[in-house]
Formats: sequence, C-alpha cells, structure tokens
Amino acid sequence: MQSLAHSLPASGTGFPEAANQADVTWLVAEETPVAFEYNGRSHAVMMATPADLEDFALGFSLCEEIVGSAADIDRVDVRPVEDGIVLSIEADPLRLLRGSLRRRSMEGRSGCGLCGVDSLANAVREPPRVTAGFTPSVEAVAAAFAALPDHQPMNRANKSLHAAAWAGPGGRIVMAREDVGRHNALDKLAGALARAGIDPSGGFAVMSSRCSFELVQKAATIGIPMLATISAPTALALKLARAAGMTLAARARGNGVMLFR
Repeated sequence: MQSLAHSLPASGTGFPEAANQADVTWLVAEETPVAFEYNGRSHAVMMATPADLEDFALGFSLCEEIVGSAADIDRVDVRPVEDGIVLSIEADPLRLLRGSLRRRSMEGRSGCGLCGVDSLANAVREPPRVTAGFTPSVEAVAAAFAALPDHQPMNRANKSLHAAAWAGPGGRIVMAREDVGRHNALDKLAGALARAGIDPSGGFAVMSSRCSFELVQKAATIGIPMLATISAPTALALKLARAAGMTLAARARGNGVMLFR
C-alpha cells in the first residue's frame, strides 16, 4: 500500500501532554532497496525513497563518474521486483569510464554515500576544479534557505526526508528533489539538471542536511560551484571544496549565512 508522497501510515500512542495519551496515525517515509545494473551487471544497492528514479539513475551515474555525460546512457528501465526496484541502465561499454564500475561489497544505506567502497583511494576521490558562472552572494543563499521548505512536499507529509535544490544566482529555487538519504537527494538533483539541460555552473545547490565530503565530491564532479547546507561542513568537506575551488555555505544563527573561504 502506498499513500501520500511515498509515505505509509503508522499507528501508535501519542503523548501530547505528560498526563494524557491518544491513538494517533503518522505518515512515515518509504525506504526501498534500489539496485543499479549497468549492461546487466550488478553494481550497487542503495536504500532510497522510490521517487524520481530516472533522475536517480542518471545522477548517480554522473556523480559516481560511471559515465561522463547524460548522452553516454542509452536507456534506463525502472523494474519493480519482489524485494525492491532495479534500475537497469544500458550504455555503450566503450563509454563507461575505466574503473568506475568497481562493484560494491555491501548495500548503500540511506545515511551512507560510500557503503561498500573497497579502498581508501576509492572513498576519497580528488575532485575536479569547478568554475562558477556567477559571484556567490550571502543574500542569494539566505533567499534559497528561506524558500527550501516550500519545495519539500514529501517532508511536509512525513518529516523524514532530505532535500537537494538548485537555485539560480539570485537564490530562486528552480527545482528540488527529496530522499531519505542526503546523497541520494543530490544524485536525483544532478540527474534532473542533466535531463533538463541546465548548466550546473550557473547556480548553486542548497540542501537540508549537513555538508559531508561525499556531497562535495558529487557536486564538484558535475560542476556545481557552491553548495549551501543547513549545517556546517566537516573539515574534510571543506578541504575538498577548497581543492575544487568550490564555495561552501551554511546557515548561521537566526537567518544568518556563513560563507567558507
């Protein structure tokens, strides 16, 4: 059974006040195994929200450097199976990037963008240099932060999902994607940008999560020059962003913004 916004009903006992209780029903987020297959070869299984899966297939392929561009993928089939969903991705073998299809040894959990990567070298990749097509502004970041909740319909239903949105230089959000995993949300946004033919260098990403290093890797790989997150970046995320020439931003006290140099 599927209900509103990829959420399912869950009943329980609520305690609105210390001395009272009531039977209540909440909506909780769906979390589904999503398997990635390239030309029939199993690559990874990610725990994800089963929405925007074509975007997920393309964005994951780009952010993980499995292909170099959207044109390298010939076809994506979304195939429900008994225990989850299979994303069957067809591409010319000559266009798959060398070494990129290293098979992961375990599933990717919803809070983990690197589960199953089998070496330190594969875990922390050197990010490419990124060039911004605009000058980052505190006002634009603040505007995007303020607008982000309006682009989270699934989170309004179940209070459990992360969002990744893309905003223009002035901070107006153009599109957003949601998922139980922050890295999945960014993958989905990357795929949506590619399918829409939007140049990522002409705007920035804003996310409802903390800024971990794998988010910087993914953003740099597709050319996003600034990543704004609700919480501060980790030290490794900041180190990688500096190496890539990216700007990181975080929400400060009140409605303030911190731009990390």
